[in-house]
Amino acid sequence: MTSTEASTLPAPAAPTGALPYTARLQPGAAAPAFTLPDAAGTPVSLDSFRGRNVIVYFYPKAATPGCTTEACDFRDNLASLQGLGYEVLGISPDPQDALAGFSAEHSLTFPLLSDPDHATAVAYGAWGEKLLNGEITEGVLRSTVVVGPDGTVTLAQYQVDAKGHVAALRTELGL
Repeated sequence: MTSTEASTLPAPAAPTGALPYTARLQPGAAAPAFTLPDAAGTPVSLDSFRGRNVIVYFYPKAATPGCTTEACDFRDNLASLQGLGYEVLGISPDPQDALAGFSAEHSLTFPLLSDPDHATAVAYGAWGEKLLNGEITEGVLRSTVVVGPDGTVTLAQYQVDAKGHVAALRTELGL
């Protein structure tokens, strides 16, 4: 088959049941609203943080090595971040009981929210294809979005490294 013939082939159909992919958020955009349950089942809404800076980070799976490294890094920097006017929310597709165990095991003192249908991850551009163990898979893209007091995105980072992420984030924010 020639390259001309290949370019005229129809694009493959999206897999049945595939979630829509959204564009990554950009600074100045309105942060998508959400209300998700925390580890105890209490609804937590982005709107309840209006007037404050919020670091919303998406991670693939509680209690895995990278996610534990990142969560503990946020935990260890939480007092300093809060002292500078930033709150932290972690979001994953994990069920509430997994979040409760993860939070208790690592003494996490910020809310972990459950997004089992991935709707919030999709809205934030934190869901898509990624390479995992040499295979392309679909899932949460490790991402961080900082939402300003007015509800707009001030910073959006995608496919971040778990190790050293908070230090890099602090640098990017000038903290």
